[in-house]
Amino acid sequence: MVITIARQYGSGGREIGKKLADDLGIKFYDRELITLAAKESGISSEIFKKVDEKATNSLLYSLSVGASATISSNYGISPQVPMNDRLFLLQHDIIKKVSAEPCVIVGRCADYVLNDRVDCVKLFIYADMAKRIKYAVDVYKIPRDKAPGVIQRVDKTRANYYNYYSTGKWGNPNNYNLCINSGELGVSRCVELVEFYLRQRGMI
Repeated sequence: MVITIARQYGSGGREIGKKLADDLGIKFYDRELITLAAKESGISSEIFKKVDEKATNSLLYSLSVGASATISSNYGISPQVPMNDRLFLLQHDIIKKVSAEPCVIVGRCADYVLNDRVDCVKLFIYADMAKRIKYAVDVYKIPRDKAPGVIQRVDKTRANYYNYYSTGKWGNPNNYNLCINSGELGVSRCVELVEFYLRQRGMI
C-alpha cells in the first residue's frame, strides 16, 4: 500500500501525511526524496531544493521510454538535461523504489508515477483561502499581508509542475481517490477519514 498526497499550500497536507504515516507505522517521504536524490546523483541537495517541484520548458528525455530506465543506465543522465528534469527523473526512480514498502509520499507527481499500482491511494488536500492564510501565518510564519500572494504563487508552481510532468491536471478530482477539505475537518479528523477509507477498502 502506498498513499500519495497532492496538496494546496497551507492546507496542512504534509502534516496530515506525516501523522497518517506515524499512525500506520509506515515510512514518510517528502523532502526526504531530495536527500535520496542527492545521494544517488552526487549533486548537492541545496541545488535540488531550489528546483524541487518546479517545471522547466524542455524535458529532453522522453518519459515514454521510462525515467527509471534512463536513470538506471550505466551512462546516467546527460549533463545537458536541465536540473529540474534531472531531479524529476531521479525522484521518479526513487519513488518506484521506496514504494516497494508501504509508505506515504507527498507531492512530486507520485500519484502519476505510481498510476499503475492498484494499491496506491491518491489524496488531494485542499482548504478555503482564509484557512490557508491562517495556516501559513501560524505554521510557516509568513506575514499575514504576504500570505495570499505566497499561497497563490506556490499553488501555481505546483500546478505547473504536475501539469508539465504528468498527463493529468493538478487538482482535478478525477486524478484522486479522495479530495479532502482540511479546513473543515482539521488535521486529526482528516487522518481519521483516510484511515476509515482504508479500512473500508480492506487495506488496513
